[in-house]
Amino acid sequence: MSEAWEPRIVAFFCNWCTYTAADLAGVSRLKYAPNLRTIRVMCSGRVDPQFVLEAFARGADGVLIGGCHPGDCHYISGNYKCLRRFKMLRRLVRDMGIEEGRLRLEWIAASEGEKLKNVVNEMVAHVRALGPLRLNQKFAEWDEEMNQLEHAVGEAQKAKEPVHA
Repeated sequence: MSEAWEPRIVAFFCNWCTYTAADLAGVSRLKYAPNLRTIRVMCSGRVDPQFVLEAFARGADGVLIGGCHPGDCHYISGNYKCLRRFKMLRRLVRDMGIEEGRLRLEWIAASEGEKLKNVVNEMVAHVRALGPLRLNQKFAEWDEEMNQLEHAVGEAQKAKEPVHA
């Protein structure tokens, strides 16, 4: 009997707001999906795009970034920095063939434990509907493309012909 697949979601939560909202949700005994692995960062503006890409590369099926509402950042403008990076990341993951719904940014204040519960449950349901990411298969496909291109370049160099990819 095989176990049903469950999505793995990595969450980067701001220490001052979203992480505190998660704590409030727990203390209030609000039930949300256990699929989240939370990483506390001091500010959503400190979430490096490489962290998100690494999470996907290591098997995450989704990534959730949570920060303070615009204008309420403990570090003045960290969440605006996060928003700029998020927009760039959204384009990047789309170009990589990763569905847009697997990456999400939410502004959740410390007092919004109920909102956190709803966001987590919505995201888990959405990623569950998308199915496993299987990025390792994509890596294998990309490696095969590169091998074919390398072979074509080698053959063209031997024949001293232009390379057509």
